[in-house]
Amino acid sequence: MLLHTETLPRREGVVVPWPEWVPEPVRAAFGFRPWRHQAEAATAAWEGTHTVVATGTGSGKSLAYQLPALSRLLGDPRATVLYVAPTKALAADQLRVLTELGLPGVYPATFDGDTSREERDWVRQHARVVLTNPDMLHHGILPGHASWARFLRGLTYVVVDECHAYRGLFGSHVAHILRRLRRLAARYRATPCFVLASATAGDPAQSAQRLTGLPAAAFTDDASPRGEVTFKLWEPPLITPDGPRRSALSDTANLLADAVARGVRTLAFVRSRKGAELVATMARRHLDEAVPGSGSLVAAYRSGYLREDRRALERDLLEGRLLGLASTNALELGVDLTGLDAVLMAGYPGTLASLWQQAGRAGRAGRAATCTLIARDDPLDTYLVHHPESLFARPVEATVFDPANPHVLAPQLCCAAADLPLTRSDLDIFPPGTEAVLESLVAAGFLRKRPTGWYWTERTRPDVDIRGDGAGPVSVVESSTGRLLGTVDSGSAHHQVHTGAVYLHQGGTYVVDKLDLADSTALVHAEDPDWSTHPRDVTSLTILGVRASLEAGPVTLSLGEVEVTNQVVSYQRRRLISGEVIETCPLELPERILRTVAVWWTIDPSALDEAGIPSVEWPGALHAAEHAAIGLLPLVATCDRWDIGGLSTAAHPDTALPTIFVYDGHPGGAGFAERAFETAATWLTATRSAITSCRCDTGCPSCVQSPKCGNGNNPLNKPEAARLLSLVLSHLPNPA
Repeated sequence: MLLHTETLPRREGVVVPWPEWVPEPVRAAFGFRPWRHQAEAATAAWEGTHTVVATGTGSGKSLAYQLPALSRLLGDPRATVLYVAPTKALAADQLRVLTELGLPGVYPATFDGDTSREERDWVRQHARVVLTNPDMLHHGILPGHASWARFLRGLTYVVVDECHAYRGLFGSHVAHILRRLRRLAARYRATPCFVLASATAGDPAQSAQRLTGLPAAAFTDDASPRGEVTFKLWEPPLITPDGPRRSALSDTANLLADAVARGVRTLAFVRSRKGAELVATMARRHLDEAVPGSGSLVAAYRSGYLREDRRALERDLLEGRLLGLASTNALELGVDLTGLDAVLMAGYPGTLASLWQQAGRAGRAGRAATCTLIARDDPLDTYLVHHPESLFARPVEATVFDPANPHVLAPQLCCAAADLPLTRSDLDIFPPGTEAVLESLVAAGFLRKRPTGWYWTERTRPDVDIRGDGAGPVSVVESSTGRLLGTVDSGSAHHQVHTGAVYLHQGGTYVVDKLDLADSTALVHAEDPDWSTHPRDVTSLTILGVRASLEAGPVTLSLGEVEVTNQVVSYQRRRLISGEVIETCPLELPERILRTVAVWWTIDPSALDEAGIPSVEWPGALHAAEHAAIGLLPLVATCDRWDIGGLSTAAHPDTALPTIFVYDGHPGGAGFAERAFETAATWLTATRSAITSCRCDTGCPSCVQSPKCGNGNNPLNKPEAARLLSLVLSHLPNPA
């Protein structure tokens, strides 16, 4: 059901002359004049100012760093440039662009996990533009800096592309990797200029400074042309007047099939790997029923596929052999997808930055485009499609990450000391409190302190995983053939590939025979069951310390460190059509312990009594409010509900009061809880609105039910949750 249509008008571009400093060969290679924001940002970088350009998708941000970098390479035979992107696909796309320019002496090359040993030797010795990712910079370039001496000595520009992708724990790690790069460049007497490119983002200058540790000039006035964009908000209808809604995946598949049948080249973004597979499968089925064989025009795309499979899908879409692709956010960044007419989003992608990045995948080069957001049964999605101003009249949020997180700072300091012994003069590069962390590492035996600085004590390097929990991915292997189907990150393995789980891959359905955690392998066999699997877990939480608190009458809002213990204990098999629970199967998986940061609030029981909330309903009211609050946190922080967790109890052992916790799902925290504490009134006001505006009677996935609840969404009390939040908000200071 279409709820709202927003038309973003066509915008004319503003072309300016080439800056005088751009040499003729570079001008001729591009063959067009730049947009105003490109020329202004490029000139700032040419003059040595650290720069961030934050404009829309398809606005030509690349030229802002290509112009100064290429001009410097042509003018100085010793100059080199490092390009860092969050994905290998994006680096490969930039390599293609630089190669096609055909400028002499540039010698661009990628350096990533797919680069052979022979190629790596050539890159170190000869390449002048090295295109890589944070992982290879961390694991391959910085540790072996001596063999990169030629390159580091000439380092003139460091380009950090799609920098809005560096958020949460990953962003904190990347911030330290770039600081390590700065100190090693200084070791070889180079002081490179940093140029960052970002999708439209809140406060890009501050985010860039937090990422690099250097002040940056921001260029945000987009002067590129834009075709008219028709943005639609769609809510799947109720199946019955008081029942659940039709699934967002089902409606997305229908819309994708309809678009492909009309010859509209369409990209459907789906939040999960499993969802992307389901959307592609359903769309293919719809198309084949109408015109046999036409289902081959649609495919799924996600991380976890083998590299050659992903590249083949990208080529098929670009060359027109595919008209529809159901993708995870793996295609939010990456190849330059030209020629697309429409984008579908099966659910809000978690941040406005991602929303506009995904929407911008269609209608590039000034063409008109259509974008449709299909709401999931989720409190945030429901709130947004019923409050369009929250999408179209709200500034894009700032990127949230915390370089001072000790769970990131400590291992990165070990890496820095292994790169090159740390000296006291290096402390200014790292966040405040670094010296105290160094002393704790000395006490633990990881570092040795000498008058000349801090030294790494081991012969082998620190083993630090910058994207996950350090355990590495779990391989999904077909039992009968030994064929590698794909991978699942270790943090998701207990929930996604536990023994007995249903696993989807390229339209095929598999059942997990065994999850072997010791070998990081899930063995599966092909099967097409008429049931799905849903893990159930138990969680306990201990407060370790309080950083800040706000007392507001009977309500106390707090921020601090907590320890969360979680264990997946069973899973349910449910009928695919009806959702009926067939059976609950026990699992024997180890506990996982997470030390992180949480925001929580307590309520005096007497206030709950005065508000007319019976004590027997406290657990359901607290649980429902917790679910809705988790669902709405992405409204104020750059996260999604899978980045965060929660716990509610009518009498927590550490507070002895009714308490709701919302915590970061990453070791040491990722900055989300801090943002929640700072914006609590705004956040909880939206949470209450999402509950009260939902038309269900007792609670549904659109308001208080959660897809990740380990207790099967029981107990929940929607009316009392709204009353409880009103009580809390009546005492919290009003938002500024």
